[in-house]
Amino acid sequence: MPSRPQDAPAELDAPAELDAPAGMDAPAELDQGRSRSARTGPEREQVSDVQRARLIAAMVEVVAERGAANASVAHVVARAGVSRRTFYELFEDREECFLAAFDAGIARAKRYVLSAHPFEARWAERIRHALAASLAFLDIEHGVGWLLVVGSLGAGPRALEQRRRVLVQIIAVVDEGRLEGKSAEGPPALIAEGLVGGVLSLIYARMLEGDPAPLTDLLPALMSMIVLPYLGQAAANRELARPAPPARHGRRTGVADPLRDLDMRLTYRTIRVLLAIDELDGQGSRPSNRQVADTADIRDQGQVSKLLTRLERLGLIENAAHSRVRGEQNAWRLTKQGAGVREVVSP
Repeated sequence: MPSRPQDAPAELDAPAELDAPAGMDAPAELDQGRSRSARTGPEREQVSDVQRARLIAAMVEVVAERGAANASVAHVVARAGVSRRTFYELFEDREECFLAAFDAGIARAKRYVLSAHPFEARWAERIRHALAASLAFLDIEHGVGWLLVVGSLGAGPRALEQRRRVLVQIIAVVDEGRLEGKSAEGPPALIAEGLVGGVLSLIYARMLEGDPAPLTDLLPALMSMIVLPYLGQAAANRELARPAPPARHGRRTGVADPLRDLDMRLTYRTIRVLLAIDELDGQGSRPSNRQVADTADIRDQGQVSKLLTRLERLGLIENAAHSRVRGEQNAWRLTKQGAGVREVVSP
């Protein structure tokens, strides 16, 4: 349960970058008179998390458009709507921001690949699932994929080292194929390194060419190449004959920043309400106004009701109650847009 620290102020001033557009009234619950220095530690950290996420999203977009070598701090802060001073409060330099974007991209890809992963299946099926999911991820999250596969080659020695560490883990998984073959020893360990390098090279070439065909079309040929040295020609032919999975729709050029078009100030209390709804929903509950207030530690029921109404109007939450009968409890859940904001602001 999110808990408000001792003596934490009821609301958080949003950073200037998250202010409502010019001409809009500021939310009534926002204490505009408090200075940044008056924030408590958890509040300051929450705002920093939001700004950091926006800079990372901007880095992904700028790298996809300009290349890693041309992704300057000026380009990134302009895209993120964050000040240069804030950038240097969060990152030492452009390279550190790129590395943060790389790590975030890898974490995002891992979550995608490992969802519904058949851990108990035999090696070839596990490899097929992981490769199919990886290719689908690169098709959908094109901006992140470009940064991971293409951009990381031109982002400096630290980025290359990060890339190498990831590849070592992938090579180890492919090398498990030696245990599946008929031979007691199987092919030398170097084979796995060559296979991973070959697969990555083909993906890199397809992305660099701007081929509109989905990367998932490569799955049969890539799987055939991977299983050949471990399971033999017959297994390779079977993989080649298996159809490629259907292309995933929703290709994105970058990491969409759900805060960019949000017509409200993102306050500390707003963040707590979104996290509370998400937490209760994860426990199988569609929380009422009172449950949200209790979990977010908001004592004023009238205030939480107004805040929930605004969040619903902005499309961040929706009422799952079947009807709006007078006196019936609300049943809140995050919308897709709300989940995107929650992902950005989650600790």
